[in-house]
Amino acid sequence: MARVKYTDSDVALMARMMRAEAEGEGRIGMLSVGNVIVNRLKANCIDFKDLRSIRQVIFQVQGGNYSFEAVQKGNVFYNRARGVEKKLAKQTLDYWREHPSKYALWYFNPYAACPPTWYGQPISGQYKQHCYYEPLANTCESVYSW
Repeated sequence: MARVKYTDSDVALMARMMRAEAEGEGRIGMLSVGNVIVNRLKANCIDFKDLRSIRQVIFQVQGGNYSFEAVQKGNVFYNRARGVEKKLAKQTLDYWREHPSKYALWYFNPYAACPPTWYGQPISGQYKQHCYYEPLANTCESVYSW
C-alpha cells in the first residue's frame, strides 16, 4: 500500500521536482527530497495544513513565494523526468523513508555548514549539500506516526 494516493501525473511532477532540486546529489539525494514532499502531504500541521495532493505541496506558496526554489526559479520545468527519476519518485511515494529526511519537513542548501536550526526547527541531518530539518517536539506529532 502506498504512503499517499497519487496519479501518474503526480509521479512525473514529483520526479521532475526531485531532479531539479537534487540531481547532483544522486539517488539518495533525490529520494530525500521526495520524502520531504511526501512528509508535507502527510503531516497536516504547522505550515502544511490542508494539503491534499502532490501538486498542492509542490506549488504551495508561503510568504508570497513558492516553497521550493525549483518552482520559484522555474527550473523544475527545464527537464522532463527520466525513467530513473520516475522510479525514485514511485519508491518514495510507496515506501521510502530514511535518515536524514525520514521525519523532515524542510531542507535547503546553505552553501556553507548546516545551521543547527532553520526557522526554529532542529536539524535532523545532512546529505551532501542539503540540510534537513524536522519539526520541533510536540508541534507536529503526525510526522512521526506513520
